[in-house]
Amino acid sequence: KEWLAKPSLMQPDADAEYAAVIEIDLNEVTEPILACPNDPDNVKLLSEVAGEKIDEVFLGSCMTNIGHYRAAGEVMRGEGKVAVEKFWIVPPTRMDEQQLINEGYYDVFKAIEAQTEVPGCSLCMGNQASARVGSTVFSTSTRNFDNRLGKGTQVYLGSAELAAVCSKLGRIPTVEEYMSIVPEKLAGKTADVYKYLNFNEINNYHLEARDVAEEKYGVTIKAV
Repeated sequence: KEWLAKPSLMQPDADAEYAAVIEIDLNEVTEPILACPNDPDNVKLLSEVAGEKIDEVFLGSCMTNIGHYRAAGEVMRGEGKVAVEKFWIVPPTRMDEQQLINEGYYDVFKAIEAQTEVPGCSLCMGNQASARVGSTVFSTSTRNFDNRLGKGTQVYLGSAELAAVCSKLGRIPTVEEYMSIVPEKLAGKTADVYKYLNFNEINNYHLEARDVAEEKYGVTIKAV
């Protein structure tokens, strides 16, 4: 409770020792980076894989937050039907889902004929759904090992913004295409788009969570 009242970043001890120190100058990262089929360590620049055909796109997994869904929604706002076979949209929690509905993003997803799923793991674990056999998938999930998202799938991993562009084009864009679409679509909106959903700031959060649990498991939960 004290930390929530006055949150601050954790700091290392002054005498902390490290096995290694890796410094990355983000000014040198001038284009998106992807993990390519089928190993998360098989990393390439966007310019190296541009043009690859994408059959399905998955925006989901526990690694995403609500800002990623807003960003994808803004990239796709006003666009027609997606150019891929399926654009899976699966928020990690029901609270994210409800907030996105409240903000109108599910209307955007419906307009582009995206396939919204019950919040959870979905394709990421293959326990709720799976991609078409042998398809090429662009995913925002954490791993792309063989058969993880579907039998025989070839999976690229990358950002939500890039996922949205892939769904729009049906292929991995060039750097020029990406830079002409994403910055323009998000111009002046980033502060609202990438704002976190802090559960402790949601009115009646505990009550809503209890209601969901009672509905799912058919039990009555009482505070003690």
